[in-house]
Amino acid sequence: MGQGYNQEKTDQGKVLEPRELLARNQPLAIRGAAGTGKTTCALHFLLAGRDHHERCLWITTAETPDELRAAAHAHGWSLEGLDVLALPMVERLAQPDQRQTLFRPAHVELDETMQEILTSLARSQPERVVLDSLSILRDLADDPLAYRRQMLTLKQALRASGCTALVTDEMAAEPDLHVRTLAHGVVRLLRDVTTFGNEQRQVEIVKMRGMAFHSGRHDLVIATGGIQVFPRLGPVMNALEAPSAVASTGVARLDTLLGGGLDPGTATLLVGAAGTGKSTVTMQCATAALARGHAVAVYLFDERPPTWFARAAQLGFPLRQAVTQGTLHVEQIDPAELSPGQFAHAVQHDVTQRAVHLVVIDSLTGYVHAMPDARFVTLHMHELLTWLGQHSAITLLVLDQHGLLEGPMLAPVDLSYLADTVLLFRYFEDRGTIRRAVSVVKRRSGPHEHTIREMTLGPHGIGVGEPLTQFRGVLTGLPTYEGDRPDGPP
Repeated sequence: MGQGYNQEKTDQGKVLEPRELLARNQPLAIRGAAGTGKTTCALHFLLAGRDHHERCLWITTAETPDELRAAAHAHGWSLEGLDVLALPMVERLAQPDQRQTLFRPAHVELDETMQEILTSLARSQPERVVLDSLSILRDLADDPLAYRRQMLTLKQALRASGCTALVTDEMAAEPDLHVRTLAHGVVRLLRDVTTFGNEQRQVEIVKMRGMAFHSGRHDLVIATGGIQVFPRLGPVMNALEAPSAVASTGVARLDTLLGGGLDPGTATLLVGAAGTGKSTVTMQCATAALARGHAVAVYLFDERPPTWFARAAQLGFPLRQAVTQGTLHVEQIDPAELSPGQFAHAVQHDVTQRAVHLVVIDSLTGYVHAMPDARFVTLHMHELLTWLGQHSAITLLVLDQHGLLEGPMLAPVDLSYLADTVLLFRYFEDRGTIRRAVSVVKRRSGPHEHTIREMTLGPHGIGVGEPLTQFRGVLTGLPTYEGDRPDGPP
């Protein structure tokens, strides 16, 4: 997008490099409230210029050079090679007794400050410059016309010097239309502290003249080492064509129920009450995929990996060895710490870098809790499932329903229309014994069996029986036996 340098990629995100969003010799404004990462972003910008042997100038109106060095040191950075101009604006505002009173501050102090900035630009002749921040300059001006005149003067000086500029600005109650008008591009940083859990940070490109950009809000995090941005997953221009062969689950009767197996590039939703066997089926599918030589990634929202491996071993699934071999990746996701954007890019990394063919998300209930607003769950899932489908990955989504027998089975969110296949799991009672049933209620990619089969769990894995043709009302939980034997089936 525009002229600039290539993005520096990390395992799960991309370091924000504003030069990518900005043509040369044009000003970019980064706006946000205190603590959103404006200074950190500006440091990224200048340090990238230094790494490319460009002359860089930092003009600060709010921080001292020592404070700036401390902020850089917290990320493991050094300011060596950067010119720093510290304007004592805070001291001037904090000591009104030392200010002259013959003329208005807007006509003297603002003019003097702008003159210092212009003189520094002429002396340093930088190729990149950061002005941090405009908010104090705006506070000095008690006349909007004088402020706008100074902003025009600054823009002309920056353009005449041939440098690429980044200015930071505090978010005010009223938007600064002068900044939006004069800047070539405007980027907004946002920070929201949830009631429980980690804070949610996002970045939004408000405008970027003459360039296409990915609109909307994208998750970001600030950690030691700087800012990482996690753009929303967009459509793949050259999508991979999904192979035609279906993948077996490793259980012949379950394959029959599914109409042959799992189709590459599709998402299967496993929905049912807790304990009905949904996670066990995902373990079975993972074991079958590993046996075919495919890599598998499992993301656990509701269970710790040691417990998951212990359950798998009890059911006869030898999955620990696959982790040692590097073909199975099992990760516990904390929805209070990991944003939805981070999670999506973790999945993207596994598919593109580890050649993962089967993705298991257990469960979507935890994914829903990770969302700051439940209204956007379907949008996030739609983007993720579309991207996975374009990369021919098989996705298994576990969704817990509330309720057991004789009551309404409710899910925290309805994602059935996003899934290509829906496996329905149910408890049912028979002669004082709780049994499990499984059925397929939807398969977009082809025909499937419309029966209900019993499913059993044991030390040798999953067992799927014959269709329950002698029962009526299995999905209600309290079926009626209509067989020809008085005592019913064994």
